[in-house]
Amino acid sequence: MAKTALVVGASGIVGSATAALLVEQGWTVHGLARRPTTQAGVQPVAADLQDAAATATALRDLDPDAVFITTWLRQDSEAENIRVNSTMVRNLLDGLPTPTRPRHVALVTGLKHYLGPFEAYGKGTLPQTPFREEQGRLDVENFYYAQEDEVFAAAARDGFTWSVHRPHTVIGLAVGNAMNMGTTLAAYATLCRETGRPFIFPGSATQWSGLTDMTDAGQLAQHLLWAAETETAHDEAFNVVNGDVFRWQWMWNRIAEWFGVRAAPFDGTVRPLEHEMADDARLWRDIAMREGLAEPDLNRLASPWHTDADLGRPIEVVTDMSKSRRLGFTGYQPTDDAFFALFQRLRANRLIP
Repeated sequence: MAKTALVVGASGIVGSATAALLVEQGWTVHGLARRPTTQAGVQPVAADLQDAAATATALRDLDPDAVFITTWLRQDSEAENIRVNSTMVRNLLDGLPTPTRPRHVALVTGLKHYLGPFEAYGKGTLPQTPFREEQGRLDVENFYYAQEDEVFAAAARDGFTWSVHRPHTVIGLAVGNAMNMGTTLAAYATLCRETGRPFIFPGSATQWSGLTDMTDAGQLAQHLLWAAETETAHDEAFNVVNGDVFRWQWMWNRIAEWFGVRAAPFDGTVRPLEHEMADDARLWRDIAMREGLAEPDLNRLASPWHTDADLGRPIEVVTDMSKSRRLGFTGYQPTDDAFFALFQRLRANRLIP
């Protein structure tokens, strides 16, 4: 009998990749979102996780073997991030019927576990890199910690197993996503090509010259499925990245070459994309009309603030995956290939010209 999965945030970068992999592997997949999108093989479930009663109603007939939590809502403060996002996880797990068979719940968080929340991002005393799972929590309020605590409490109550997955910046396809570096850079490069502007690295000298890594959405989906199906991976937290390391001074030129734009020499000055792209919404709409693109609203494609946060970090960020490797996960994805595959998909879907 096919296993049944509930993918929470199925319309997002991670959720859509996870749902696609599960369908490919023969699972029966239910995809929950506030406004579900059409995805082959995925049965839509519409629910607002901030509404406990409506969530319970939407989930009353589901008894999934695995639940994959891949969603969050950005708020104006970390206190509000904690309140809203912990409530969403609690309403989800309270709303699901009590398991009648073994169930696994996987929660996707990220490297802010080690770097701190947006309000204190990359500041204060941070763990040494490469980040390792045993380094634990920072002494600061963080909505990732609050989400984890909701999962742990529900697992103790209902008897399911769990896993926590901490990717670096995720490369993948989704429109309207709040954390989307790949599509942001694709839109920025397109605008530079249109106007003849140089393709300027927006971040810090540390990020330009230091080592870093990233996480392809497909790699993360494989990791989520592996943890759900591997008993020794249950009740554990894991880092998950592509498996390669690179420097942005190399990757920036690779991306520029793909789009046929000129990469500006980096002089050490931070030039945030929020400033570089601040007046580009009308130009993007003109490009979209001329080229017949599917999304004329630049704000639904690009999230400059998030790309600036990642590329502006004052420390080198690399992530250790030894824990997963020791338990048998062997997935690997070259990061430049992940970017190029995304750009091809964006072009095929008429999201960039």
